[in-house]
Amino acid sequence: MIKKKNNIFACLLVIIFGFTLFYLGTDGFRAFTSETARVNRLIDVKPRFPNVTFEDSKGRKYSISEFKGKYVFITFLYTSCTTVCPQLEMNMSKVYGKIPSKYMGKEVVFLSISFDPARDDPTTLEKYRGYFNSDGETWRMARIKNPAELNALLKAFGVIVIPDENGNFAHNSAFYLVDKKGSLVDVLDYKKIDQAAKKLIDILDKEAGKES
Repeated sequence: MIKKKNNIFACLLVIIFGFTLFYLGTDGFRAFTSETARVNRLIDVKPRFPNVTFEDSKGRKYSISEFKGKYVFITFLYTSCTTVCPQLEMNMSKVYGKIPSKYMGKEVVFLSISFDPARDDPTTLEKYRGYFNSDGETWRMARIKNPAELNALLKAFGVIVIPDENGNFAHNSAFYLVDKKGSLVDVLDYKKIDQAAKKLIDILDKEAGKES
């Protein structure tokens, strides 16, 4: 009888311990994967876009203040990527095509940021943008040459970039939305094109309603 009670008690301890680990590991049951938990934390914290200097495909240099007063829809990539990046940018292009022209460039800009600045110089970025119908203005492609600035941005936005010995990178991919004040307000699944476009349009429509 005593042995049976001990077994029951031991089982309860295991269940409670496992429950606690699951709660912590899923960010309070909001996430079933570490990636989802990471995204939830980013959205909760809403990190500010750090002070970096972009150099875009036109060779122009500026900071995030270039887009002050506008939403910025962002991807992170490198042009030598042959796996996820082409699909990421193609999906970016599809979202871009769904945004009403009245908002484009006035209320929102699209920005693809390379984390491989040594190879992705303005000439390379200029060629690459042509594959996805980026106009270089309302949708720009840029690099951040300063390693410390680049790393600060990647860290702030939870972008994981791991180089290998062949010059490639393992990295996570998503759409990142920065608000008019320069804070990250959402991280969206890049595979869900319609959902991402709808969310962005809803935000822009709401903003337009406030101003009218």
